[in-house]
Amino acid sequence: MIVSTYVLVHGAGSDSWYWHLVAPRLRALGHDVVAVDLPCDDDAAGLQQYADAVVDAVGDRRELILVAQSLAGFTAPLVCTRLPVGLLVLVAGMVPAPGESPGEWWVNTGHVFPDPFDPEVVFAHDLPPGLAAESLLHLREQSGTPFEQPWSLDAWPDVPTRFLLCRDDRFFPAEFQRRVVQARLGIVPDEMGGGHLPALARPDELVERLEAYRTQHEAGDRTSISPSP
Repeated sequence: MIVSTYVLVHGAGSDSWYWHLVAPRLRALGHDVVAVDLPCDDDAAGLQQYADAVVDAVGDRRELILVAQSLAGFTAPLVCTRLPVGLLVLVAGMVPAPGESPGEWWVNTGHVFPDPFDPEVVFAHDLPPGLAAESLLHLREQSGTPFEQPWSLDAWPDVPTRFLLCRDDRFFPAEFQRRVVQARLGIVPDEMGGGHLPALARPDELVERLEAYRTQHEAGDRTSISPSP
């Protein structure tokens, strides 16, 4: 019996392969899984088109748990206004403010890019060598279009939300994420080990975390959050 539908949304310059170790583990537990491919290399596609891609992939499924990685933190709340999402989980995610574009997010949050910026060192430092090499085959050219578009919501959606940061993340360092999440969502994020790509580096732990969120939610924790004043 299908327990829930996990909707998995990857970050920038990637594809649904990012979830290829997580999806079968969730299915083995009896869940339906939708791993979405965003049109990230299409210059005609912005945040609304990214949300369209998620909505189209989900179809008429219900009992939705929406899991958003990195840049998908801008897309997932838009989806929550269009689908019956029961629980939203941001994993190493970007948390937008009303009217803010992803391009503005970096300066507004005080983010500092690693210098020098070597993607293999920043993103794949905790992946097994073979998996790190395979991940390079799934890199896609990320269009700049969504980074130019303001986030269109006036407030965070009224959906129970959890945030999971990665303590060894070299792209969004833990202390940075703690500050941003507290300021923008008014919650203390949960933490796990590993870098920016936990679905590849630590799929078992990530699935355990997601399942813990699900069971907590189904036990009656329907707490919604809104951005702090």
